[in-house]
Amino acid sequence: MGNGLRAAALAAGLAGLAIPTSAAARGDKPDRRCDFIDPHVCLYPWPNDLFTKRDRSTATGRRLALPRASMPRNKDGRPIDATDINRGDGFSPGSMILVKVPGVETPEAVRRSKLPPLTNLRASLRRNSPVVVVNARTRKRHPVWAEIDSNAERPRDRSLIIRPARNFDEGERYIVALRDLKNSRGTEIAASRGFRLYRDRRPTANRLVESRRRKFESIFRTLRRAGVARRDLYLAWDFTVASSDSLAGRMLHIRDDAFRLLGDRNLRDLEVAGSSPEFRIDKVTDFTPSQDDRIARTVDGTLTLPCYITNGCAPGGSFRLDRRGNPRRLGTTTAPFVCNIPRSVLDPASPPQARLSLYGHGLLGRATEVNQGQLKSFANEHDFVFCATPWAGFAADDLPHIVSVTSDFSRFNTVADRMQQGFLNMLMLGRAMIHPQGLSSHPAFQKNGRGVIDTRRLFFDGNSQGGVMGGALAAVAPDFERAALGVPGMNYSTLLQRSVDFDAYGQLIYPAYPRVLERQLMFAAIQLLWDRGEADGYAHHMTRDPLPNTPRHELLMHVAFGDHQVSDVTAEVEARTIGASGVFPPVGSGRSSWARFQLIPRIPSFPYAGSAIVMWDSGTPEAPLTNTPNRAGEDPHEFPRRQAAARLQKSEFLRIDGRLVDVCGGGACLAPPSP
Repeated sequence: MGNGLRAAALAAGLAGLAIPTSAAARGDKPDRRCDFIDPHVCLYPWPNDLFTKRDRSTATGRRLALPRASMPRNKDGRPIDATDINRGDGFSPGSMILVKVPGVETPEAVRRSKLPPLTNLRASLRRNSPVVVVNARTRKRHPVWAEIDSNAERPRDRSLIIRPARNFDEGERYIVALRDLKNSRGTEIAASRGFRLYRDRRPTANRLVESRRRKFESIFRTLRRAGVARRDLYLAWDFTVASSDSLAGRMLHIRDDAFRLLGDRNLRDLEVAGSSPEFRIDKVTDFTPSQDDRIARTVDGTLTLPCYITNGCAPGGSFRLDRRGNPRRLGTTTAPFVCNIPRSVLDPASPPQARLSLYGHGLLGRATEVNQGQLKSFANEHDFVFCATPWAGFAADDLPHIVSVTSDFSRFNTVADRMQQGFLNMLMLGRAMIHPQGLSSHPAFQKNGRGVIDTRRLFFDGNSQGGVMGGALAAVAPDFERAALGVPGMNYSTLLQRSVDFDAYGQLIYPAYPRVLERQLMFAAIQLLWDRGEADGYAHHMTRDPLPNTPRHELLMHVAFGDHQVSDVTAEVEARTIGASGVFPPVGSGRSSWARFQLIPRIPSFPYAGSAIVMWDSGTPEAPLTNTPNRAGEDPHEFPRRQAAARLQKSEFLRIDGRLVDVCGGGACLAPPSP
C-alpha cells in the first residue's frame, strides 16, 4: 500500500473513533478504556471480552479487566471500584446485553426492526432474527428477547437491552450479532465507523484497531457457519461467561470449612456427621389456644458459628482473601433464630414428630416473619416446625448500610460478601435443627421427654426475597434436597426496575448516578457481585448439575401472575435455567395477551417427580412488557401462599420422596385475594 493510500486509510479508520489521533500518530500506546465499535457509553457493548485478559489460572482462561476509569461514575465523579469484580473469570450467566443504537430508541423502531420480543422467544432462534446470540463453540443459538430501556424519558438516553430467556452456560463464549436494524421510519441504520473497519476489511495503521482484527475475523467466520452473513451486520462482538468456581467458589469454601469444623466432610450424602453447631435457647413462650390457635410454642435462640467477614460479621464487613482467593475464617459470630412449634404437633392425639423446615423471609425482613399468619396455618395444617434466622446481607439490620452503598457502588462487594455469610448462617441453623444433639435434644423441642421433630431430613420454604435467595441456598445446601420457592425470581439487574419495591431505592440511586445512559451498565456491573449472593449465579446447579460435594435438589416454584414486586418474567427465566416443568395451562383463557411458559416443558401427568413451576392467578392484570413495574390492580404477591390448596401442594412436595400433585383440577391455579 502506498503512503497516500495508507494515510487515507488511517484517517478513515480513526474518524469518529474514541482513540486520540495524536497518540496513534506518535506511536504511543492507544487508549483501551473504551470500545470504539460503540462509542456512546464506555464499556459498551456489554458484556465484552475486550475487557478481559488471559489468565491460565482460571477455569475459563480469562479474567475480567474492567478499567476503573471506564466504570459508571456517581455525581461526585467517582467511578465504581472494579477491584473485586475483576476477580471473576467471566461475565454473569444472566448478563443483560447492552448497546446503544441511535435510531432504535422508540417502540416503533423496535417494531420496524422486528426485534425478538418477550412475547415470542422463539423469534430469536429464527434464521432471519435481527438479534442473534450464538454459543461460539457449538454455534447453537441462545433464546433471548430485546427491549429498549423504558425508564429513560429521552430517546437519546435509551439503551437497547437484550436479555437471556435462559441463563447463558457457565464458562462458554458467546457471540452477539445485530443486523438489519431500522429506525422508526423504516430506514436501515448504518453500522458505526469503528465496526465497519472490521466488517468491511478496511486496514489502518493504528495498533489498537489492528490488534483486534484477527479476533473479529474469527467472529465473522463463526457467524458465517451459524448462518449470519458478514455483510448484513450492524455490530458483532463476543463475551465469556464466568465459571461455576468463579461464581460459587467462595460460598463453597466457607461452607466446606465450617462443616469440616463440625467434623463433616462429605456433604453430598445427605447424612449428618460430626457435631451440632453450638446453640443457646434464650426464651420459650407457650401459648394457650385463646392466645394462638395454631402455634403452641415459640422458641428463641442464638447460634454460634464461624465468621468469614470483617467488622465482626456486622454489616459493612467484607471477605479477606487468602492467596488462592478463598475467604479467611475470622473467628466466630452469632445469629439469632426463631422456631414455631404448631399446636397440631404438641396435641396429645397427634403424631409425635413434625417435619423440619427452614424459612426464608422477605425483602430486608426479620426472622420473626416466621410468625406470619399463612406460615402458622401451613405449620398447623401439615405438621411443620419452621425455624428462621435473618438473611444476613439483606435483612433489616443491613438496611442502613445498603442505603449508604447506593451513593457509591464501589462498596457493593460488602453487601454480596455478607449475603454469602447469610447463606452459611442458614445452613448452620439447618444442621442444628436435624442433628441428634441439636435442637431436638433440648426440652423446648420435646413432649413428655420425646422429641417432637423428625430429624431424618430438612426442607426449605421461602417467599419473595426468601424465594430469590432460597434458590441459591438450595444449590449449596447439604441437609435438604427439596425446597419450595414462593413468588421467586432471579437476576436483580432484571428484577429491580420491574419491581415497585425499587421505587424508594431509585429515589436514592438515580440522583447519585445522574447519567441516565449509564444506569443499565451500573446494574449490569454490580450484578457481577450480586451473582455470588442470589439465584442468578447458582441456577445451573440448583437441580440437575449439583455443585461439588453437594446433593441434587428438586424445587417447586409458586409464581404470582402479574406480581408487582417480583416479576413473574424472571421466574420463568429461572425455570428454564433449572430445567423445571410447568403446570399447564399457566393461566386461564384470555388472562394473558401472550403465551406464558414459553420453552418450558409441560408436566405430563400427576403425581410428578421433578422440579416444577406453578403460576397462581389472582385476577390482577398482566404486567407490562417493558422493564417497568406492574402497577395495575391489586398486588398478588402474597396471595399464592395464603391458599390452602397451595399449601397442600407444597406439603406433598416437601416430603422425603415427595411429588408434585395437582390441586387445581386440571386447570389454571387460582389464588383469589383474601377477604
